[in-house]
Amino acid sequence: MMKYHHVGIPTTVARDGEETLERYGLHCTDHERNPFGIQWMRYDDDCPLPELVRTVAHVAFEVDDLYAAIEGHDILIEPNSPSEGVLVAFVVVDGAPIELLQFLR
Repeated sequence: MMKYHHVGIPTTVARDGEETLERYGLHCTDHERNPFGIQWMRYDDDCPLPELVRTVAHVAFEVDDLYAAIEGHDILIEPNSPSEGVLVAFVVVDGAPIELLQFLR
C-alpha cells in the first residue's frame, strides 16, 4: 500500500506554529493544519540534509514496508527514525525527492 501523506515545500519565511527539529536544522509546519497536507519546511544554514530536499518540494507517502518501498530506487536519505514510531527515507524519482514513511504500530 502507498497512500498520500503530505507535500513538503521549502521556504525561507518563518511561519506561525513551526516545530523545530534541531538535529536536522529544520523548522516545519504541521501538515494536518490544512486539508491538503501542505507542510512548509524552513532550513537553517547549517542543515545537514541534502540540497535536493532543501530546495525542491517533496511528496510524502505512507507505506506498509519502508525497506520494500525503497528497493531499486536511488536513496537520497537512508532509513531513519526522526521521531518515535516512524521510519522515514527519501528516494529520488525522476529528479524529485520523494519521502516514504512507515508508521510502526
